[in-house]
Amino acid sequence: MCWSATADLVVGAGVAAVGVACVTRVRGSRDLPLAALPLLLGAHQIVEAAVWDAGGGDGPATVLWAVIALPLVAVWVPAGVWCAAPSPARRRLAFPLALGVATAAALASGIADGPVTAEIRGHTVGYSVDLTHPTVLVAGYLLATVGSLLLSGDRRLLVLGVVAGVGASACFALWRLEFVSTWCAFAAVCSVMLLDWVRRRPDSARPRRGRTRNSDAAR
Repeated sequence: MCWSATADLVVGAGVAAVGVACVTRVRGSRDLPLAALPLLLGAHQIVEAAVWDAGGGDGPATVLWAVIALPLVAVWVPAGVWCAAPSPARRRLAFPLALGVATAAALASGIADGPVTAEIRGHTVGYSVDLTHPTVLVAGYLLATVGSLLLSGDRRLLVLGVVAGVGASACFALWRLEFVSTWCAFAAVCSVMLLDWVRRRPDSARPRRGRTRNSDAAR
């Protein structure tokens, strides 16, 4: 996973391939944002390979990695879950989505103000972003991403949320200084679970265009 540039390239390519499979198997347009998440996570791992090659530092690859890992994922996950959820579940999912937007705004501001740096620490990469109230922002980030999965009302997404939450806790306990890096690698591997979710989505997720046309004709 995050143990070398080669590992990041291999994992990134594999996760991106899972993303392609997810997108091509999607049955309904509402599922597309969440199904495309592995593509983003795969690209993210490939970007980290460039961070390895640069020896860390504060270059463009480091900044791009932080933009994807922090504000983009904080919005993408709850927004994707909200889009895929049935109408009755969307009301409760509005909270993690709003929290994700607020957290992403604060994270983006911190990245814009800089500096954003990366340091190679053995077989992991440690990232540093100058954030105000980092504990609050990390809590908001996890509540928005993991919380939206837990509140989705979809059994497979709920299991994914549990796995992601356990993985985040393990990454923080084992690699506290490299938490963001190891957590994102773990999340990328979880993309395989999203492929299973896409494959098992009911046909009802597909837009019923024929029924709409018939209704229009009847009018």
